[in-house]
Amino acid sequence: MIFVTIGSMLPFDRMIQAVDRWAQETGCDDLFAQIGNGQYEPRHMRWERMLGPREFSQKLEAASLLVAHAGMGTVISAMEAGKPVIVMPRRVAYHEVTTEHQVHTAEWLQDKPGIFVAFSEADLPAALSLAQDHLEMGTTLISRSAPAEFVNKVRQFLVE
Repeated sequence: MIFVTIGSMLPFDRMIQAVDRWAQETGCDDLFAQIGNGQYEPRHMRWERMLGPREFSQKLEAASLLVAHAGMGTVISAMEAGKPVIVMPRRVAYHEVTTEHQVHTAEWLQDKPGIFVAFSEADLPAALSLAQDHLEMGTTLISRSAPAEFVNKVRQFLVE
C-alpha cells in the first residue's frame, strides 16, 4: 500500500490531486491518503481527513511507500519505520507555507537513500515510478538511525 499524508497542520490539495490523478492514470488502487482539511476529496484512492497517532502508525507500518510533504516530522517517522518516502515540498507561490523551508529540506534530502523528491506535481509520477522500481529491486533502504559519522561527531562534541 502507498500511504499519502499531508502531515497534521496544513492542507496540501496540490499533492493530493497529483497523487489522485496518478492513481487514475495508472490504475493503482492500493493507496490510502490522510488529506487533512483541504478542499479536494480524492476519487481514486481511499482517504480520511485525519488519523489519530495509533491509526497513523498502523498505516505507516502497513505501507510499502510513503508520499508526503517535505516536513521533517513525517520524514523522521518514515525513517523510524524503515519506509522509503517521496517528499513534495509545499510552496510559497501557492500560499501553502510562508517560507520555502520545505524546498530547502527537499534539496537537502534528495540524495539520501530511500528518499525520493518531487519538487512539483509534474515530478510526482516519475518519483512514484522510480520509488516503485527501487522497491521491486529491493534498493530503497532507508536508515532507522543516524549515520555513524554524525553519531561520532555528536559524541566528540559531548565529550569535549
